[in-house]
Amino acid sequence: MKYFSLLAVLLVSQQVIANRNPVPVYKNKNTPTELRVTDLLKRMTLDEKILQLNQQTVGDNNNPNNKGYKKPDFPAGIGSLIYFGSDPVFRNTVQKRAMEETRLGIPILFGYDVIHGFRTVYPISLAQGCSWNPALVAQACAVAAKEAKLSGIDWTFSPMIDVARDPRWGRVAEGYGEDPYTNAIFGVASVKGYQGSKLSDTYSIAACLKHYIGYGMSEGGRDYHYSDVSAQSLWETYMVPYEAGVKAGAATLMSGFNDISGIPASANPYTLTKILKERWGHDGFVVSDWGSVEQLIAQGVANDRKEAALKAFMAGVEMDMVDDVYTQNLKKLIAEKKVPMSRIDDAVKRILRIKFRLGLFDNPYTPIVDQRYLQPESKAIAQNLAAESMVLLKNDRHVLPLNDHIKQIALIGPLAKNQADLLGNWAAHGDAADAETILDGLTKEFGQSTQINYAKGCEIDGEDESGIDEAVAVAKKSDVIVVCLGERKNWTGENASRSTIALPAIQEKLVKELKKTGKPIVLVLTNGRPLELVRLEPLADAIVEMWQPGVEGSAALASILSGRVNPSGKLDITFPLTTGQIPIYYDMRQSARPYAGKYQDISTDPLYWFGYGLSYTNFVYSPISISAVKIHKNQKLTATIEVANNGGLKGKETVLWYISSHASSISRPVKELKYFEKEEINIGGKRVFKFELDPYRDLSFPDADGKRHLEAGDFYLLAGNQKIKFELID
Repeated sequence: MKYFSLLAVLLVSQQVIANRNPVPVYKNKNTPTELRVTDLLKRMTLDEKILQLNQQTVGDNNNPNNKGYKKPDFPAGIGSLIYFGSDPVFRNTVQKRAMEETRLGIPILFGYDVIHGFRTVYPISLAQGCSWNPALVAQACAVAAKEAKLSGIDWTFSPMIDVARDPRWGRVAEGYGEDPYTNAIFGVASVKGYQGSKLSDTYSIAACLKHYIGYGMSEGGRDYHYSDVSAQSLWETYMVPYEAGVKAGAATLMSGFNDISGIPASANPYTLTKILKERWGHDGFVVSDWGSVEQLIAQGVANDRKEAALKAFMAGVEMDMVDDVYTQNLKKLIAEKKVPMSRIDDAVKRILRIKFRLGLFDNPYTPIVDQRYLQPESKAIAQNLAAESMVLLKNDRHVLPLNDHIKQIALIGPLAKNQADLLGNWAAHGDAADAETILDGLTKEFGQSTQINYAKGCEIDGEDESGIDEAVAVAKKSDVIVVCLGERKNWTGENASRSTIALPAIQEKLVKELKKTGKPIVLVLTNGRPLELVRLEPLADAIVEMWQPGVEGSAALASILSGRVNPSGKLDITFPLTTGQIPIYYDMRQSARPYAGKYQDISTDPLYWFGYGLSYTNFVYSPISISAVKIHKNQKLTATIEVANNGGLKGKETVLWYISSHASSISRPVKELKYFEKEEINIGGKRVFKFELDPYRDLSFPDADGKRHLEAGDFYLLAGNQKIKFELID
């Protein structure tokens, strides 16, 4: 009895102490997130709430497009900071200020553009899509998340899933090409890689789907420009990857710079609220792109910063990136009853919700770890992804792989001994010194049995031809020429529009002179967009699209040139024959006169279609087999195709499954990608690929309001060079 009496006294005493010094509900990590959010919101003043809706920067701004916006100081209660540094100690110092010098101790959310790696730089996203290996991309994003998290970053402004069909637009490098489904699959893989199984995991960071929406349609490929997006295109093309990303749990989205058919993306209540929040039920938040709220003035829909704040906030942009428009105007707009407190509270709750889910309230500081970057396993993923992303575009007379009879290789070109441009744009904290040159990669791969003779030949651009003679001399004494051409890393990315996608004339001149030697030419391309190759393609015996492959790209290229790795990449974007063909993409609508309306001066077909890519081995597709030739709308169809490797090397093949409809109430593209699968097939081996077709998912189509329609009729299923007809019946 004495024991129970003593226990009762202790319990009463603890309750008395708790009543005197109650722990706020929002600080109790065992309390459900929504209760913590609600409790904290009730304790906040209006000024504290408005601060949460703003983002500033800390550290040296390494984005040349945003120079001049750096602010020297910021309030301790700021909602978010773009952290341009990588020192966790400094980051923790800043966070400590928020946790200990503010009334409520609300942690800061640190964001940064981690696009294709943090320090271990992976291939650009456009290249990653050519791998057709979303699982490998998810691994790369997980590595990027870990390196970023250990450097003080909680949130990445990635993935970019803007469907892009104009390679003149520099930001085509940042997405996964021209196809909605492809962008959706790789966008989801990226989200899962960054966010892990849950946001509070040790190495998880929040993802951000951008740029919502239609930014990739900027007229003429000119960045920041108007995009004329029909309601039909919005739903059947541009919304597809965003809806998939939201359903996959993406924590945040970023509104775009573009004007969507008269209503800018950062002031568009239909896309930001009606669709994202109400129809899709997204409970995270939207951040503006850099300065895109203030830029509503330049776009002609706001008279001043105050009206810009009103339109962006009421449309559904919760966080204002860097331009202080919300800080300076929201309080006035509330006083004028133009912005209701309920909207302020909802916006703040969305931001707090993500901070709680990230575990920032319970673990606000970054642990100090010595070995953060370029770990062996991380570099192995980088090399594998680079190799699977490279596309063999041409291989006449089986010039590749370079066999044992090759004793001397002429390695020529401005990209052959270049490190920085291999990293591509948006390389985060990547260091050019981390990347091996193509020269070093080939030297290691081929060893002492093969001599590598190097000559630069020319610069990436300019008119200096003084190095061409040396390059020709080197080529003459070699068995084969590997010429490395391409773009500078800053020729793609933000604010990097170009009127032509052809390489500079000096590079074409170099290849013309090398062709005169009569030696086989292997053209290696390092670039961030499709290129116009109409003059170069006839001069080359083989072409390898290397893209901008990251820190392990040279080793990956060398393994392909030697044949140690069989190339397996396929294009996720069409290569036009000339710049004048743009726009050209695989899933265009059928012409009213398919036999007419073609170019009179050039071929109407591009040089290389979406999905194109060669291998060193020979894959043979059998006819498609289907479980039924007629199916009902609630009945699934199973399609299989056998692919045999009849060549002399094992290799990976990607089977792309397309649907084509005969006729429907809304015209459909000539074909639409619905599924893909990549598998390795041994020499003499066979592999059966299977696609389970769900009529509502795969055969329905949206109207101009996003409502889906499933109509009976004839359809075709396509894979490889095979095609089969089936019927959907009521």
